[in-house]
Amino acid sequence: MDPLPDAAPLASKLRNTLVRYHSIGDGEWRVARKTKDATVWRKPSEEFSGYLYKAQGVVEDVTNRIVDHIRPGPYRLDWDSLMTSMDIMETFEENCCVMRYTTAGQLWNIIAPREFVDFSYTTSYEDGLLTCGISLDYGEVRPNFVRGFNHPCGWFCVPLKDSPGHSLLTGYIQTELRGMLPQSAVDTAMSSTLANFYSDLKKALKT
Repeated sequence: MDPLPDAAPLASKLRNTLVRYHSIGDGEWRVARKTKDATVWRKPSEEFSGYLYKAQGVVEDVTNRIVDHIRPGPYRLDWDSLMTSMDIMETFEENCCVMRYTTAGQLWNIIAPREFVDFSYTTSYEDGLLTCGISLDYGEVRPNFVRGFNHPCGWFCVPLKDSPGHSLLTGYIQTELRGMLPQSAVDTAMSSTLANFYSDLKKALKT
């Protein structure tokens, strides 16, 4: 188990990585799934042998409220059907924390429940916000869970210029689920999970 990293340089590196992903040209992405709420693309990850996913959709609400529902905190467990538990293990200054959370089984439990320990950081970006994270090798792995690993992930949320009550939400996700899994099952689960994330989030914001 590694000691906790110094929060400030990790937060800065993480933000820079996400901004770089955000500048990747459209031609490098391939559409993986499209719904009325979101479009999901993917490209080979530079971090591991799986994919970096990009999801994007317009959400009817202000940036701060949307990000409050996504980042670690009381809202997330209420609406995210994939997340089954979450606790903040450490809190740093400047919107940084370390959280441990668990996810439900997927695809008729072909993908068993997973546990993650992530460093999370929320910061301003243009006129909106970026909330991002990366997994840490920290804390004991609990029984009955496989420890997954999130390579740099994040959500950019910026207000639409011509419609301030709506925000463009763009996510970058690259999750290494680990354990013995067929890659095709992982790819199917990731695309549908990201699309469902938008529809679940929209429902939560309306309540």
